[in-house]
Amino acid sequence: MKNLLMIIALTFIGTTVNAQKFAKMDKSPMDRSYYPAEAPVRTFTKDAAKREAQKAQIRITYSRPAKKGREVFGKLLKFGEAWRVGANESTEILFINDVKFGGKNIKAGRYSVIIIPSEKEWTLKLNTELDGWGNYGYDASKDIASVSVPVTKSANEIENLSIALYEASANTVHLKIGWDTTIAEFPISLK
Repeated sequence: MKNLLMIIALTFIGTTVNAQKFAKMDKSPMDRSYYPAEAPVRTFTKDAAKREAQKAQIRITYSRPAKKGREVFGKLLKFGEAWRVGANESTEILFINDVKFGGKNIKAGRYSVIIIPSEKEWTLKLNTELDGWGNYGYDASKDIASVSVPVTKSANEIENLSIALYEASANTVHLKIGWDTTIAEFPISLK
């Protein structure tokens, strides 16, 4: 009986140790962009007023797939179909304060980001469904705002999906998304 209990205990310990292995490095690493861009390193700023001005107002978390010689828009990502804006987990945006997006007042909080690309414009939708994987959980009935903008062509190929947040004008931040040779910029009004 003691031997049987010992075998069961060792089997349990062995499977528990195996279950605690780290996942392999993902091919599309996760990244974050902030507005203002200095937000994550603001603690190094000695001047208190500057440090306060560098507090994060918007943060976007996304995975960065690589082009790898593929034709991205129209082929890998079909025109007219929902795209999670990246790879793996759904891309999420966090508004620290209330904002205005697509003519609608948006409360501070986390939202998933969905893009419907076409050849000439992209439509970005803010959605209340969180912590999803890809578009599998996308429910259009949970969209709370959307805005469509024309796309532009980049002079240089952008190998990995890239997202930046920057002040385009007073109280207006642009969410800039680029991949392959396509760029789209979505305005967000700060309150």
